[in-house]
Amino acid sequence: MTFLQSKSFQRALKKNAPLYLLFLPTIAFYLIFKYAPMGGVLIAFKAYNFRDGIWNSPWVGWEHFELLFQSTRTVLVIWNTFKLSMLSLIISFPFPILLAILLNEVRKMWFRRAVQTIVYLPHFFSWVIIGGMVATIFSMQSSLLNHVITRVYGEPIPFMYQPGSWTAIFIGSGIWKEMGFSAIIYLAALSTIDPALYEAASIDGAGKLRKIWSITLPGISSTVVLVFILSLGRVMEVGFDHVYNLQNNAVASVSEVISTYIYAVGIQGGQFSLTTAMGLFESVIGFILVLSANWGARKLGHGLF
Repeated sequence: MTFLQSKSFQRALKKNAPLYLLFLPTIAFYLIFKYAPMGGVLIAFKAYNFRDGIWNSPWVGWEHFELLFQSTRTVLVIWNTFKLSMLSLIISFPFPILLAILLNEVRKMWFRRAVQTIVYLPHFFSWVIIGGMVATIFSMQSSLLNHVITRVYGEPIPFMYQPGSWTAIFIGSGIWKEMGFSAIIYLAALSTIDPALYEAASIDGAGKLRKIWSITLPGISSTVVLVFILSLGRVMEVGFDHVYNLQNNAVASVSEVISTYIYAVGIQGGQFSLTTAMGLFESVIGFILVLSANWGARKLGHGLF
């Protein structure tokens, strides 16, 4: 008798049938929208055209990948993507952790809930709204900031039109939008720490900073490592909405990334094979980074798999 025919399996199946039914939409979602489109990766190795379709279009092998790395534009796009993503990861990664620790130390619940609501709210705004707010704050003509600068120094500063200041605004707006919502994970991890540890530390005379360093941070270290590994997998995925709503021609040298390149060249320009090759390259790099980060984490005893 096989396992599928065993009475224990049949009982478990009957008992959990409602749960399996609830899980079916999730399985269908991943099969339809995540796994089925993987067949389109073949476009990267073909001279794709609508008439012949994916399967009948002629093979060209690695031709599109060679074109990618022979073009100075695509090399710049890859570098911009990596630079913006790594800067965002390194600079923004500690902020949700710090926010979660600070909120965890607050004892006035009404104040804690008010702060949580305020910092969570930007996450639910679209980047169109955030981009409009950023443009209003930093525009040369109508922003209050430049109005004050003009009154003091005589002329406005083109924040949105200089590569350095644009990069800072890009990273800062990302932190502001996602910091509060990302802190939820760490708040959940903080809730699992045994309060007796803090009581024992207080008896030993430990202050707030010592408790945070010796109890809080070690208590959430596995969660931090897990989130970091997952974040590394998205290093080459700078969000299209974020960049598209902030970029302009003056800062194209630093703001054109893989997602905007795929939109401009693939969707608007119709070069589907070339941009599919770019997307596949992006996914492979992300996969390698995840494996590398997990290998390093396993050496420290916090591996994801």
